[in-house]
Amino acid sequence: MVGAADLFQTGLQETGQAVEALLERLLDNAALKGETTRPARLLAAMRHGALGGGKRLRPFLLIESARLCGASPDAALLAGAALELVHCYSLVHDDLPAMDDDDLRRGRPTVHKVYDDAMAILAGDALLTLAFDVMSRPEIHADPTVRLELVIGLARASGLGGMAGGQALDLEAEGRYETDRKPLTLSEADIRQLQAMKTGALLLYAVEAGGILGRADQTKRTALTAYGRAVGAAFQIADDILDVEADTATLGKEAGKDADRGKGTLVQRLGLDAAKAERDRLARTALEALSSFGSDADILRTTARFIVSRGH
Repeated sequence: MVGAADLFQTGLQETGQAVEALLERLLDNAALKGETTRPARLLAAMRHGALGGGKRLRPFLLIESARLCGASPDAALLAGAALELVHCYSLVHDDLPAMDDDDLRRGRPTVHKVYDDAMAILAGDALLTLAFDVMSRPEIHADPTVRLELVIGLARASGLGGMAGGQALDLEAEGRYETDRKPLTLSEADIRQLQAMKTGALLLYAVEAGGILGRADQTKRTALTAYGRAVGAAFQIADDILDVEADTATLGKEAGKDADRGKGTLVQRLGLDAAKAERDRLARTALEALSSFGSDADILRTTARFIVSRGH
């Protein structure tokens, strides 16, 4: 008998392949109606930033949440690809010298190292705008109010009060705008808020978008929100633990950079053991949030376990 763990691993792999193939099509050379042409170097930089790597966890969460709520698999895949375009844009910009200044991403040179800073900025901009193009397409849902809710949710999760705002708080926490450039001492509440925006917002949106696509009732949407919020927080703590414990080859990017910059993390604030305990507590919270779905939500439960077990 095939268990939830096997279904999860198979589903994650198949989703990754399907998202990769769809992104390939979305990032081909053919100009769409309303476009004049697609400049070759910009398109190559976009493809470098979006293709050839990553677990595609955010689209997987969206697709599984949508399945749980009875949404169309094809629509969920397209919505998942739109979400992944936003995630990829954020990585391209995060890696820039003015931001995290990373030379490696997924084990290969970052976009700005291959195509230069200016082209990386434009590639990120274009990936972001393409995401909203895709999310607004009729193939996502016949009802324009559903598409509008998806677009508004994505904008807020990725923008001023979400991911971009969280990145701004992170830069401030590094002490970049202090006269002595000394990192700020953040409270635990400050760190949790920053991480809920910078990392948690898109993960939370992924599961909420599945509920929107499936026109789930309020009870189901409340449960998915609780799950997504807990998973997003656990994901960031797991990442911070990996930054301390894993090596560069395992991470696919330079290890230990958060500590070198004095970034505020719950590992730094609580200590490694307490941070691991909090990560595990959040995973249990995520599992409990899905109780009303019964065994139908087993793959999402396994996803939460996978998130906290990375690097074990």
